[in-house]
Formats: sequence, structure tokens, C-alpha cells
Amino acid sequence: MSSNYRNFRNNVPWLILFLEAVFIVLFYFLFSHGDESRSMVSYAAFQDVNHMVIFGFGFFLTFLRRYGFSSTGFNLLIIVLGVQCSVLIEDLFYFLLEIPYEDGLKRITKAAVSITAVVISTGAVLGKTNPVQLILMTVVEIIVFHMSRWINSMYLQVPDDIGMMHVHLFGAYFGLAVSSCFSEPSPRSEKNASTPQSALLSMLGTLFLWVFWPSFNSVLSLDNRWEVTYNTYFALAVSAVTAFTFSAMTTKDGKFRMAHIHSAVLAGGVAVGYTANRIRYPWIAMILGLLASVITVLGSSCLQRCLNPALKIHDSSGVHFTFGFPAVLGALAQSGLFGHVSHRCPLRDHQHGLDNGSYYRFNLKPQTVQDHPCNQVL
Repeated sequence: MSSNYRNFRNNVPWLILFLEAVFIVLFYFLFSHGDESRSMVSYAAFQDVNHMVIFGFGFFLTFLRRYGFSSTGFNLLIIVLGVQCSVLIEDLFYFLLEIPYEDGLKRITKAAVSITAVVISTGAVLGKTNPVQLILMTVVEIIVFHMSRWINSMYLQVPDDIGMMHVHLFGAYFGLAVSSCFSEPSPRSEKNASTPQSALLSMLGTLFLWVFWPSFNSVLSLDNRWEVTYNTYFALAVSAVTAFTFSAMTTKDGKFRMAHIHSAVLAGGVAVGYTANRIRYPWIAMILGLLASVITVLGSSCLQRCLNPALKIHDSSGVHFTFGFPAVLGALAQSGLFGHVSHRCPLRDHQHGLDNGSYYRFNLKPQTVQDHPCNQVL
């Protein structure tokens, strides 16, 4: 124990100081202010995302008895380091591609959204990594995530607000890939044990996430923020109702299992994040929330018993069925909706509110709307 403690004292503080020194130097050369007066993100919306990431995920990861305090503390450390790293990488892309800088508040908000991928990945490796490995994973994952966003934007023409919603899918499977590199703790080990107090704190984190999830999905939306907000809320509401229903139906004694509810109430918000800006009718979002919750409840039992042992995956906090499967469902729904409107004229779709990102995917200028031939048949 003493050797491990000395190793901790020798490695972690110096690594953190080194990274912070590098960040300060890079901020001096790379950071530039944008037009703050025309910011698309309000301070209240930024605070909602900040509260969700710090309080929501901080308490969400306290379900293990031995890692209650460390998960909340390391969560804050990872977030503050990751946000700085994310802003620097974003500025580096602006500098290399000669893109006009966005305002500072929007860049910090996008960085807070990006760090969600790292926090989700942390849930998959909780109890198996030390602080040095967590910090290194944070830096590497932020870099890879921004490269993924750049590929989606440049080659797949995915709008930026939709590309940012890939954090759930990316974070879940990046975390599972990292988790496969570590040995699985013994099932009887105290590292896998939880207590009623830790489960209660984890459920408190779920409530924080549920409350702030509509702001998280809508914070980067361009011109239909209210639609994204109420679509997300309806999806979350239906997923919560479905979680309670299927939890009682899948248990032998007909009682609610908080393990199901802890995961499934958030599934609707994850699934609808990809398509909330395209959904015109709430019942579509409600169906997505229902399907996502059903997949999560069923996956929480099937994956643990069937798929995870076969693939030798140890998922500490169930990020696979909490974030991974609903994100896959949302991505499929996004592809389906895109296929439904892809044969339509992008300018007409924009005027009727069907496709918010058509201008940017087809490289069309707003001033050409009236002159486009498809307007003659509207």
C-alpha cells in the first residue's frame, strides 16, 4: 500500500502540472476571441450543460462502494483538463483550416459537450484504471473524438450540432475498447460491490442528468431549439414510464429494480439526440424513447449474462446498454429520417422545417432560395 501511495505521489501531480503548463503555453499562442456579441449560446444554457456534466455524471458514477468519493473527484479533474484540451484542439483546427473563430462561450460549451464522451468511457473502466491512466485516456480520447468530428463534417457533411451528439456512441464504445485491455475483477471482489448509500447517490446523478438532458440536446441547435427541447423531454418522459413498466414485468416478484430505472430513464434522451431537430411531431420522439428504454431494460440482463462473457467485456457501469444501444438506435433513426427526405429538394425541406442542415450538406447559400427552380412548385 505504501509503495502504491508513493507511486501515486510521484506520478500524478507532476503529470497534471506538466499538462497544465502545456495548456497555458498553447492557449497563449492559439486562443483567439470571436464575436462575443453574436453568441448563439446563452450563459444559462452553458450552465445547464456544466451542471449536467459535473453534478449529473459525477454522482452517476458513485454506484461502487470503494469509488464513491474518487469517482466524483476524478470526474471533476477529468472534466477541467478535458475541457481545456478540447478548446485547444478546436482552436488548432480553426487555425490550420483558416476558419473564423467562434465566440468563446460557444467553444467552452462545445468542449463541455465533448468531454461527455470521456466521462461515459470512464464509467466502463471504473475500478480498473489508476489516475494516470484516466488522465492519459482523457487526452487521447478528446483528440480522437475531434478527429472523428472533423471526418464527419468534412467528408460526410454532418452538421456540427448533430456531430456533437455522437458523444454517447463514441464514449460508450471507446470505453468498452479500453476496458477490454484490463483484467476483469473477481465477481466477489469488493471492487464490484455497492451499498444502498452509493446506489442512492448514483440515482441522484440520474435525476440530475434527466432534468438537464433537454438543455444538453438543444444547446447547439441553430434555429429550432424549442423543438429539440420538447422532443427530448417527451422522449425522456416516455422512456421513464417504460423503464418502470418493463422493470416490473421482467422481475420475478414484479417489483421495480432500480438498476433498470437507473439506466433506462435516460435512454430516450440519448436516442433522440440525433434526430430531435428534424422531428416535427412529438409522437415520433415518444416512440424513440419507448424503443430505447425497452432495449436498455432487456439489454441490461441479456448483455451481462450472454454477450459480455462471450466477448470478454467487463462493463463496470453498464455504459453499453445505457448509452451504447440507445445511441445506435438514434443513429439508425437519423439515417432513416435522412433517407426519407434525401430525395426532396434541400431548399424546400429547409423552408418547411424538415431538414435544418440541408444548406450546409449541399453547400447552398441562403440568398439563392428564391431563385432555386424547386420554389416554383411550392
